[in-house]
Amino acid sequence: MVNIEVNKRKVEAKEGETLLTALRREGIHVPTLCHVDGLTPTGACRLCAVEVEGAPALVPSCSFPVSEGMKIQTHSARALEARRTIVQLLLSNHPDDCLYCIRNGGCDLQQLAQELGVRQRLFSGKRSVGKLDVSSPSIVRDPDKCILCGKCVRVCEEVQGVAAIDFARRGSQATVATAFDTGLNLSSCINCGQCIIACPTGALAEQSHIDRVMRAIRDPEKTVVVQHAPAVSVTIAEEFGLKRGIDANGSMVTALRRLGFDRVFDTSFTADLTIMEEASELVQRIQTGGVLPMLTSCSPGWIKFVEQFYPDFVPNLSTCKSPQQMLGALAKSYWAEQEGVDPANVFSVSIMPCVAKKFEMGRPEHGHDGQADIDAVLTTRELARMIKTAGLSLEDLPAGKADSPLGERTTAGKIFGATGGVMEAAVRTAHYLITGEDLPDLKIQPLRGTQGIKEAAVEIAGIRVGVAVASGLGNARQLIEQIRNGRQDLHFIEIMTCPGGCVAGGGQPLNTDQDMVKARLQALYSIDRDETVRTSHANTEVARLYEVFLGEPLSHKSHELLHTHYTKREVLI
Repeated sequence: MVNIEVNKRKVEAKEGETLLTALRREGIHVPTLCHVDGLTPTGACRLCAVEVEGAPALVPSCSFPVSEGMKIQTHSARALEARRTIVQLLLSNHPDDCLYCIRNGGCDLQQLAQELGVRQRLFSGKRSVGKLDVSSPSIVRDPDKCILCGKCVRVCEEVQGVAAIDFARRGSQATVATAFDTGLNLSSCINCGQCIIACPTGALAEQSHIDRVMRAIRDPEKTVVVQHAPAVSVTIAEEFGLKRGIDANGSMVTALRRLGFDRVFDTSFTADLTIMEEASELVQRIQTGGVLPMLTSCSPGWIKFVEQFYPDFVPNLSTCKSPQQMLGALAKSYWAEQEGVDPANVFSVSIMPCVAKKFEMGRPEHGHDGQADIDAVLTTRELARMIKTAGLSLEDLPAGKADSPLGERTTAGKIFGATGGVMEAAVRTAHYLITGEDLPDLKIQPLRGTQGIKEAAVEIAGIRVGVAVASGLGNARQLIEQIRNGRQDLHFIEIMTCPGGCVAGGGQPLNTDQDMVKARLQALYSIDRDETVRTSHANTEVARLYEVFLGEPLSHKSHELLHTHYTKREVLI
């Protein structure tokens, strides 16, 4: 440890750490628009500049290391004036349509201008004009609102290993663009939306499906059904200023009914169904010498990543559709049949923590009898906007329950929202399918936590099953490269596109940090700890579905509705 002085107060810091890290630990707020936790600092925005005694100029706290006896002023007149000037320069080339911007009230640049007292335009000149990119099914890109902080570029390349966007041109012509400045749909983008979470302004946003959903709700010919993903209930409360990690499942269900949805289903039901199919597929592959290791297929960003960058691993992917697509398929077949509703008049909506689900719903493989499984996808953020527009507040609503027969869930289906949750649920059921007995301890601790890669070995009836979990595609790439280079001790691998899993998905509340991710994970694991039905094979509605409709896992009917295929995908640019 070293001793430093901050704003005339003695502070201890760790030798070698940056000033920004030490200041944040002490609760001292220093603004930044370019810093990404866990990545090498760039000092690009200079907003975190502070005054260090003896230094000839202000220093960027995000990249400047602490040293013994250092004396720092974080909010001196010199530092504040520099920050104001930077913000004024950024605003001089920024649109003034804040009232119409998707980030109004949640824009970091807007917030900084308010904090620093920037109330008039001091600099003016010819503005850069970009072309709005709406080519992606998941993401809208507005170059006019880009402040060149580089966070989206770094997350895409260094965290996700995709590099769909980068800096282009120089000087006043500099911009963030795809290769050859084409539409995002022609790039290697896998639609994860982590760039949206990283972006401090309205330069990146999800493609909104709110209007199409509201049109369907108002259409008397349509029966509008909605499903909500496991991770949504433990994050949506944050959009209403409530404590992080609250499970708002009951009030959210009530809100959905008051918005006008005819039926409310729980995607955790088909998470349980996915486990029945996926665990059966794993057991079949192990017993018959099938392609191993088997890779999970719940995360659409991950699927596109494999199709583009690792097409030789396509045979390793589970053929199961994601829980979203499974429930959509069942709503327009089994449920419609049970209710006597024409499937053509069923409009199926999903509430997801993921913008890649908007891409997934449009895949031509995901449909049956000419009907798409899913007709619209709303992110957690979009649902919050709809609830607020309707004059509702989660805090004031009574608890409701999902509708049957696609609403019962176990905690195994619920922990799908956490990195490692799919694997933990699958191992529980795979053990039962092989031995006829449940695991003595259903909690598999090595598969829990926020680490990028987790591994475990599970003994099932004398068979050693090696399992691994990766979240964040940079970590997934490491694991796949090990297998490509000859590693053979793994049988089943879970990959989640977003670091931390669905609780930190690209459609979740903005400004997500590690403390938020941990609180959301803990909320899911608390549900798993406190409830009694904790294995997917114990879901009575799933058992009933097999009895009266599907037959058994991996049956012809289940393959027809619940399974799909994937193929090599060319990266056009």
